[in-house]
Amino acid sequence: MIFFKQKLPIIVTIVVILFGGLGFYYLYYVWNSKDIVINNPVIKQIQLEDETVDLKSIIHEAEKNVVQIEAKGEQQTLTGSGFLYNDQGDIITNAHVIKDAETIYIRTANARTYPAAVIGIGDRNDVAVLRVPQLAGENVLEIEKDNLAEIGDEVIALGSPHGFQNTVTLGIISGTSRNFTLDGFDYKNVYQISAQITHGNSGGPLINRNTGRIIGINSVGTEDGTLGFSIPIVDVIKEIETWSNEARNDQLTFTNTEDIINSIDQKQFLQDANYVVEYFLDSIIIRDYVAAYSLLGDSILSTTSYTDFREDYIQVVNVKYTPEDPTMTDESHVSIRVDIELTKNQPNEEELLKKNVHYQFTVGYENDQLKIIRLNYE
Repeated sequence: MIFFKQKLPIIVTIVVILFGGLGFYYLYYVWNSKDIVINNPVIKQIQLEDETVDLKSIIHEAEKNVVQIEAKGEQQTLTGSGFLYNDQGDIITNAHVIKDAETIYIRTANARTYPAAVIGIGDRNDVAVLRVPQLAGENVLEIEKDNLAEIGDEVIALGSPHGFQNTVTLGIISGTSRNFTLDGFDYKNVYQISAQITHGNSGGPLINRNTGRIIGINSVGTEDGTLGFSIPIVDVIKEIETWSNEARNDQLTFTNTEDIINSIDQKQFLQDANYVVEYFLDSIIIRDYVAAYSLLGDSILSTTSYTDFREDYIQVVNVKYTPEDPTMTDESHVSIRVDIELTKNQPNEEELLKKNVHYQFTVGYENDQLKIIRLNYE
Protein backbone atom coordinates (compact mmCIF):
# COMPACT_ATOMS: atom_id res chain seq x y z
CA MET A 1 0.00 0.00 0.00
CA ILE A 2 2.85 2.38 0.90
CA PHE A 3 4.48 1.57 -2.46
CA PHE A 4 1.23 2.34 -4.32
CA LYS A 5 0.81 5.68 -2.53
CA GLN A 6 4.35 6.61 -3.46
CA LYS A 7 3.76 5.76 -7.14
CA LEU A 8 0.26 7.32 -7.33
CA PRO A 9 1.40 10.81 -8.51
CA ILE A 10 3.45 9.22 -11.26
CA ILE A 11 0.51 7.07 -12.36
CA VAL A 12 -1.85 10.09 -12.38
CA THR A 13 0.64 12.07 -14.43
CA ILE A 14 0.92 9.25 -17.00
CA VAL A 15 -2.89 8.97 -17.23
CA VAL A 16 -3.28 12.75 -17.72
CA ILE A 17 -0.62 12.77 -20.44
CA LEU A 18 -2.27 9.80 -22.15
CA PHE A 19 -5.76 11.29 -22.16
CA GLY A 20 -4.37 14.67 -23.14
CA GLY A 21 -2.67 13.12 -26.16
CA LEU A 22 -5.87 11.34 -27.15
CA GLY A 23 -7.78 14.63 -26.81
CA PHE A 24 -5.36 16.52 -29.06
CA TYR A 25 -5.54 13.70 -31.62
CA TYR A 26 -9.36 13.87 -31.61
CA LEU A 27 -9.36 17.65 -32.10
CA TYR A 28 -6.84 17.31 -34.93
CA TYR A 29 -9.00 14.68 -36.64
CA VAL A 30 -12.18 16.79 -36.34
CA TRP A 31 -10.35 19.91 -37.53
CA ASN A 32 -9.13 18.24 -40.72
CA SER A 33 -12.26 16.24 -41.53
CA LYS A 34 -14.85 19.04 -41.39
CA ASP A 35 -15.27 22.19 -43.46
CA ILE A 36 -14.94 25.42 -41.55
CA VAL A 37 -17.93 27.73 -41.89
CA ILE A 38 -17.38 31.43 -41.25
CA ASN A 39 -20.44 33.63 -41.36
CA ASN A 40 -18.69 36.78 -42.46
CA PRO A 41 -20.68 39.09 -44.74
CA VAL A 42 -17.50 40.76 -46.01
CA ILE A 43 -16.14 37.44 -47.26
CA LYS A 44 -19.49 36.64 -48.90
CA GLN A 45 -19.46 40.02 -50.64
CA ILE A 46 -15.97 39.42 -52.02
CA GLN A 47 -16.99 36.00 -53.29
CA LEU A 48 -20.04 37.44 -55.07
CA GLU A 49 -17.93 40.17 -56.63
CA ASP A 50 -15.44 37.57 -57.89
CA GLU A 51 -18.28 35.59 -59.48
CA THR A 52 -19.56 38.74 -61.21
CA VAL A 53 -16.13 39.59 -62.58
CA ASP A 54 -15.77 36.00 -63.77
CA LEU A 55 -19.01 36.24 -65.76
CA LYS A 56 -17.86 39.52 -67.28
CA SER A 57 -14.58 37.88 -68.25
CA ILE A 58 -16.37 34.96 -69.92
CA ILE A 59 -18.54 37.33 -71.94
CA HIS A 60 -15.63 39.58 -72.85
CA GLU A 61 -13.52 36.65 -74.09
CA ALA A 62 -16.48 35.20 -75.97
CA GLU A 63 -17.22 38.49 -77.71
CA LYS A 64 -13.73 38.45 -79.21
CA ASN A 65 -14.93 35.50 -81.30
CA VAL A 66 -18.32 36.99 -82.16
CA VAL A 67 -18.74 39.07 -85.30
CA GLN A 68 -21.48 41.23 -86.70
CA ILE A 69 -22.48 40.22 -90.22
CA GLU A 70 -23.99 42.51 -92.84
CA ALA A 71 -25.26 40.73 -95.91
CA LYS A 72 -26.33 42.99 -98.78
CA GLY A 73 -28.62 41.83 -101.57
CA GLU A 74 -30.61 43.56 -104.29
CA GLN A 75 -33.71 43.95 -102.15
CA GLN A 76 -32.43 44.31 -98.60
CA THR A 77 -29.55 44.22 -96.14
CA LEU A 78 -29.71 41.66 -93.36
CA THR A 79 -27.77 41.98 -90.13
CA GLY A 80 -26.88 38.98 -88.04
CA SER A 81 -24.13 37.42 -86.02
CA GLY A 82 -21.55 34.69 -86.31
CA PHE A 83 -18.61 33.28 -84.40
CA LEU A 84 -15.08 32.24 -85.25
CA TYR A 85 -14.59 28.54 -84.70
CA ASN A 86 -11.24 27.44 -86.19
CA ASP A 87 -7.75 28.70 -87.05
CA GLN A 88 -8.55 29.15 -90.75
CA GLY A 89 -10.70 32.22 -90.16
CA ASP A 90 -14.01 30.36 -90.61
CA ILE A 91 -17.19 31.77 -89.10
CA ILE A 92 -20.36 29.82 -88.28
CA THR A 93 -23.69 31.61 -88.78
CA ASN A 94 -27.26 30.95 -89.91
CA ALA A 95 -28.04 30.29 -93.56
CA HIS A 96 -31.02 32.67 -93.43
CA VAL A 97 -28.69 35.59 -92.61
CA ILE A 98 -26.63 35.35 -95.82
CA LYS A 99 -28.55 33.15 -98.28
CA ASP A 100 -29.51 35.93 -100.75
CA ALA A 101 -26.50 38.19 -100.24
CA GLU A 102 -24.35 39.51 -103.05
CA THR A 103 -21.75 41.01 -100.75
CA ILE A 104 -20.95 40.07 -97.15
CA TYR A 105 -18.69 41.74 -94.65
CA ILE A 106 -18.08 41.28 -90.96
CA ARG A 107 -17.08 43.51 -88.08
CA THR A 108 -15.04 42.09 -85.27
CA ALA A 109 -15.18 42.89 -81.58
CA ASN A 110 -12.16 45.20 -81.93
CA ALA A 111 -13.95 47.18 -84.67
CA ARG A 112 -12.14 45.78 -87.69
CA THR A 113 -14.03 45.34 -90.95
CA TYR A 114 -13.33 42.49 -93.39
CA PRO A 115 -15.00 41.00 -96.45
CA ALA A 116 -16.24 37.42 -96.17
CA ALA A 117 -16.94 34.61 -98.64
CA VAL A 118 -19.41 31.76 -98.28
CA ILE A 119 -17.75 28.34 -98.16
CA GLY A 120 -20.82 26.33 -97.21
CA ILE A 121 -24.55 26.84 -96.75
CA GLY A 122 -27.33 24.46 -95.76
CA ASP A 123 -30.32 23.78 -97.98
CA ARG A 124 -32.75 22.72 -95.27
CA ASN A 125 -30.47 23.18 -92.25
CA ASP A 126 -30.20 26.80 -91.14
CA VAL A 127 -26.41 26.72 -90.99
CA ALA A 128 -23.70 28.42 -93.06
CA VAL A 129 -19.96 28.99 -92.87
CA LEU A 130 -18.04 32.08 -94.01
CA ARG A 131 -14.30 32.51 -94.45
CA VAL A 132 -12.29 35.60 -93.52
CA PRO A 133 -8.59 34.86 -94.18
CA GLN A 134 -7.51 37.87 -92.10
CA LEU A 135 -8.82 36.09 -88.99
CA ALA A 136 -6.79 32.93 -89.53
CA GLY A 137 -4.73 32.01 -86.50
CA GLU A 138 -6.89 33.87 -83.99
CA ASN A 139 -7.75 32.22 -80.67
CA VAL A 140 -11.17 30.59 -80.62
CA LEU A 141 -13.55 29.27 -77.98
CA GLU A 142 -13.76 25.54 -77.43
CA ILE A 143 -16.72 23.78 -79.06
CA GLU A 144 -18.69 20.97 -77.46
CA LYS A 145 -18.54 18.27 -80.14
CA ASP A 146 -19.71 15.21 -78.20
CA ASN A 147 -22.42 15.83 -75.62
CA LEU A 148 -25.86 17.41 -75.83
CA ALA A 149 -26.92 19.94 -73.22
CA GLU A 150 -29.59 19.06 -70.69
CA ILE A 151 -32.64 20.85 -69.36
CA GLY A 152 -31.60 23.23 -66.59
CA ASP A 153 -28.08 23.91 -67.90
CA GLU A 154 -27.19 27.60 -67.56
CA VAL A 155 -26.37 29.31 -70.87
CA ILE A 156 -25.13 32.61 -72.30
CA ALA A 157 -26.50 33.78 -75.66
CA LEU A 158 -24.36 36.26 -77.57
CA GLY A 159 -25.06 38.30 -80.67
CA SER A 160 -23.13 40.88 -82.64
CA PRO A 161 -20.37 42.57 -80.65
CA HIS A 162 -21.59 46.06 -81.51
CA GLY A 163 -24.90 45.43 -79.77
CA PHE A 164 -26.93 47.62 -82.12
CA GLN A 165 -29.64 44.99 -82.57
CA ASN A 166 -29.17 42.80 -79.52
CA THR A 167 -27.63 42.28 -76.12
CA VAL A 168 -25.91 39.46 -74.28
CA THR A 169 -28.60 37.44 -72.49
CA LEU A 170 -28.47 34.79 -69.78
CA GLY A 171 -30.84 31.87 -69.27
CA ILE A 172 -31.19 28.12 -69.11
CA ILE A 173 -31.96 25.22 -71.43
CA SER A 174 -35.73 25.09 -70.90
CA GLY A 175 -36.45 22.34 -73.43
CA THR A 176 -34.78 19.88 -75.80
CA SER A 177 -35.66 17.94 -78.96
CA ARG A 178 -37.87 20.70 -80.36
CA ASN A 179 -38.86 20.26 -84.02
CA PHE A 180 -40.47 22.74 -86.42
CA THR A 181 -40.19 24.26 -89.92
CA LEU A 182 -39.78 28.00 -90.56
CA ASP A 183 -39.07 29.97 -93.74
CA GLY A 184 -38.02 26.87 -95.63
CA PHE A 185 -35.63 25.55 -92.97
CA ASP A 186 -36.13 22.43 -90.87
CA TYR A 187 -35.19 22.78 -87.22
CA LYS A 188 -34.73 19.34 -85.67
CA ASN A 189 -33.72 18.40 -82.15
CA VAL A 190 -33.07 22.06 -81.26
CA TYR A 191 -32.63 23.56 -77.81
CA GLN A 192 -35.35 25.73 -76.35
CA ILE A 193 -33.77 28.44 -74.19
CA SER A 194 -35.07 31.10 -71.83
CA ALA A 195 -32.42 33.58 -72.99
CA GLN A 196 -33.96 36.01 -75.47
CA ILE A 197 -32.95 35.85 -79.14
CA THR A 198 -33.70 38.79 -81.42
CA HIS A 199 -32.91 39.32 -85.10
CA GLY A 200 -29.41 40.55 -84.35
CA ASN A 201 -28.63 37.40 -82.36
CA SER A 202 -29.20 35.06 -85.31
CA GLY A 203 -26.02 33.06 -85.89
CA GLY A 204 -24.42 33.93 -82.58
CA PRO A 205 -23.08 31.30 -80.18
CA LEU A 206 -24.86 29.67 -77.26
CA ILE A 207 -22.34 29.02 -74.49
CA ASN A 208 -22.56 26.67 -71.53
CA ARG A 209 -22.13 28.88 -68.46
CA ASN A 210 -20.19 26.26 -66.49
CA THR A 211 -17.82 24.89 -69.14
CA GLY A 212 -17.40 27.99 -71.33
CA ARG A 213 -17.85 25.82 -74.43
CA ILE A 214 -20.05 26.68 -77.41
CA ILE A 215 -23.00 24.30 -77.49
CA GLY A 216 -25.35 25.85 -80.04
CA ILE A 217 -26.09 28.32 -82.83
CA ASN A 218 -28.76 30.87 -81.86
CA SER A 219 -31.29 30.82 -84.68
CA VAL A 220 -34.92 31.68 -83.89
CA GLY A 221 -36.77 33.75 -81.32
CA THR A 222 -40.46 34.21 -80.66
CA GLU A 223 -42.03 37.59 -81.40
CA ASP A 224 -42.63 38.34 -77.71
CA GLY A 225 -39.02 37.48 -76.87
CA THR A 226 -39.92 34.93 -74.21
CA LEU A 227 -38.37 31.92 -75.97
CA GLY A 228 -35.39 31.25 -78.17
CA PHE A 229 -34.21 28.25 -80.14
CA SER A 230 -30.64 27.20 -80.76
CA ILE A 231 -29.27 24.49 -83.08
CA PRO A 232 -27.07 22.00 -81.18
CA ILE A 233 -23.53 22.26 -82.50
CA VAL A 234 -23.00 18.52 -82.13
CA ASP A 235 -25.67 17.88 -84.78
CA VAL A 236 -24.02 20.00 -87.50
CA ILE A 237 -20.31 20.11 -86.69
CA LYS A 238 -19.35 17.32 -89.11
CA GLU A 239 -20.97 19.10 -92.05
CA ILE A 240 -19.38 22.38 -90.99
CA GLU A 241 -15.91 20.83 -90.77
CA THR A 242 -16.37 19.23 -94.20
CA TRP A 243 -17.07 22.65 -95.74
CA SER A 244 -14.00 24.12 -94.04
CA ASN A 245 -11.70 21.29 -95.12
CA GLU A 246 -12.82 21.47 -98.76
CA ALA A 247 -12.64 25.28 -99.16
CA ARG A 248 -9.70 26.86 -101.00
CA ASN A 249 -8.97 30.57 -100.61
CA ASP A 250 -7.83 31.01 -104.22
CA GLN A 251 -11.26 29.88 -105.37
CA LEU A 252 -13.21 32.37 -103.23
CA THR A 253 -14.43 35.85 -104.18
CA PHE A 254 -14.25 38.69 -101.66
CA THR A 255 -15.62 42.23 -101.69
CA ASN A 256 -12.97 44.97 -101.81
CA THR A 257 -12.40 46.42 -98.32
CA GLU A 258 -12.31 49.98 -99.64
CA ASP A 259 -15.74 49.50 -101.19
CA ILE A 260 -17.05 48.35 -97.81
CA ILE A 261 -15.79 51.43 -96.00
CA ASN A 262 -17.09 53.79 -98.67
CA SER A 263 -20.53 52.22 -98.40
CA ILE A 264 -20.89 53.06 -94.70
CA ASP A 265 -23.12 56.09 -94.12
CA GLN A 266 -22.57 58.82 -91.55
CA LYS A 267 -24.99 57.33 -89.03
CA GLN A 268 -23.17 54.00 -89.18
CA PHE A 269 -19.82 55.77 -88.85
CA LEU A 270 -20.96 57.52 -85.66
CA GLN A 271 -22.24 54.26 -84.20
CA ASP A 272 -19.02 52.43 -85.01
CA ALA A 273 -16.86 55.20 -83.53
CA ASN A 274 -18.90 55.19 -80.34
CA TYR A 275 -18.53 51.43 -80.13
CA VAL A 276 -14.73 51.63 -80.50
CA VAL A 277 -14.52 54.01 -77.55
CA GLU A 278 -16.79 51.89 -75.35
CA TYR A 279 -14.90 48.71 -76.24
CA PHE A 280 -11.64 50.45 -75.35
CA LEU A 281 -12.96 51.43 -71.93
CA ASP A 282 -14.61 48.05 -71.32
CA SER A 283 -11.28 46.38 -72.10
CA ILE A 284 -9.60 48.55 -69.46
CA ILE A 285 -12.29 47.57 -66.95
CA ILE A 286 -11.81 43.85 -67.65
CA ARG A 287 -8.00 44.34 -67.62
CA ASP A 288 -7.62 43.23 -71.23
CA TYR A 289 -4.90 45.75 -72.00
CA VAL A 290 -3.87 43.98 -75.22
CA ALA A 291 -7.36 44.49 -76.72
CA ALA A 292 -7.41 48.14 -75.64
CA TYR A 293 -3.91 48.79 -77.00
CA SER A 294 -4.84 47.23 -80.36
CA LEU A 295 -7.46 49.95 -80.90
CA LEU A 296 -4.88 52.75 -80.88
CA GLY A 297 -3.68 54.37 -84.10
CA ASP A 298 -0.11 54.55 -85.34
CA SER A 299 0.46 58.09 -84.05
CA ILE A 300 -0.20 56.93 -80.48
CA LEU A 301 1.60 53.59 -80.84
CA SER A 302 4.74 55.34 -82.10
CA THR A 303 5.07 57.29 -78.85
CA THR A 304 3.61 54.81 -76.34
CA SER A 305 4.89 51.28 -75.85
CA TYR A 306 2.56 48.54 -74.66
CA THR A 307 4.50 48.32 -71.38
CA ASP A 308 4.01 52.04 -70.69
CA PHE A 309 0.35 51.85 -71.71
CA ARG A 310 -0.28 48.93 -69.37
CA GLU A 311 1.59 50.67 -66.57
CA ASP A 312 -0.76 53.66 -66.86
CA TYR A 313 -3.81 51.48 -66.17
CA ILE A 314 -2.54 48.56 -64.09
CA GLN A 315 -3.50 50.29 -60.81
CA VAL A 316 -7.03 51.07 -62.01
CA VAL A 317 -9.54 48.89 -60.14
CA ASN A 318 -12.78 50.43 -61.44
CA VAL A 319 -13.95 52.67 -64.26
CA LYS A 320 -17.28 54.44 -64.58
CA TYR A 321 -17.83 56.40 -67.76
CA THR A 322 -20.48 58.59 -69.39
CA PRO A 323 -19.91 59.29 -73.08
CA GLU A 324 -21.39 62.30 -74.81
CA ASP A 325 -22.94 61.99 -78.26
CA PRO A 326 -20.30 61.56 -80.98
CA THR A 327 -19.83 64.40 -83.44
CA MET A 328 -18.30 64.51 -86.91
CA THR A 329 -15.26 66.82 -87.09
CA ASP A 330 -14.88 66.18 -90.80
CA GLU A 331 -15.83 63.48 -93.31
CA SER A 332 -13.35 60.96 -91.90
CA HIS A 333 -13.12 61.69 -88.17
CA VAL A 334 -15.43 61.51 -85.16
CA SER A 335 -14.87 63.21 -81.82
CA ILE A 336 -16.25 61.78 -78.56
CA ARG A 337 -15.90 63.34 -75.12
CA VAL A 338 -16.19 60.96 -72.17
CA ASP A 339 -16.45 61.83 -68.47
CA ILE A 340 -14.66 59.10 -66.51
CA GLU A 341 -14.39 58.29 -62.82
CA LEU A 342 -11.24 56.28 -62.14
CA THR A 343 -10.68 54.34 -58.94
CA LYS A 344 -7.02 53.47 -58.47
CA ASN A 345 -4.80 51.68 -55.99
CA GLN A 346 -2.24 53.89 -54.31
CA PRO A 347 1.10 52.19 -53.63
CA ASN A 348 1.82 51.98 -49.91
CA GLU A 349 -1.59 53.50 -49.11
CA GLU A 350 -4.62 51.74 -47.63
CA GLU A 351 -7.29 53.93 -49.22
CA LEU A 352 -8.23 53.92 -52.90
CA LEU A 353 -7.94 57.10 -54.93
CA LYS A 354 -10.93 58.33 -56.94
CA LYS A 355 -10.58 61.03 -59.51
CA ASN A 356 -12.64 62.42 -62.39
CA VAL A 357 -11.00 62.69 -65.80
CA HIS A 358 -12.27 64.04 -69.09
CA TYR A 359 -11.14 62.03 -72.13
CA GLN A 360 -11.37 63.35 -75.67
CA PHE A 361 -11.28 60.58 -78.29
CA THR A 362 -10.76 61.15 -82.00
CA VAL A 363 -11.72 58.10 -84.07
CA GLY A 364 -11.04 57.57 -87.77
CA TYR A 365 -9.99 55.05 -90.40
CA GLU A 366 -6.36 54.04 -90.61
CA ASN A 367 -5.20 51.35 -93.03
CA ASP A 368 -8.87 50.63 -93.77
CA GLN A 369 -9.61 49.96 -90.09
CA LEU A 370 -11.31 52.12 -87.46
CA LYS A 371 -8.83 53.31 -84.81
CA ILE A 372 -8.47 55.80 -81.96
CA ILE A 373 -6.33 58.36 -83.75
CA ARG A 374 -5.90 60.79 -80.86
CA LEU A 375 -6.53 60.50 -77.12
CA ASN A 376 -6.33 63.55 -74.87
CA TYR A 377 -7.37 63.85 -71.25
CA GLU A 378 -7.49 66.45 -68.52
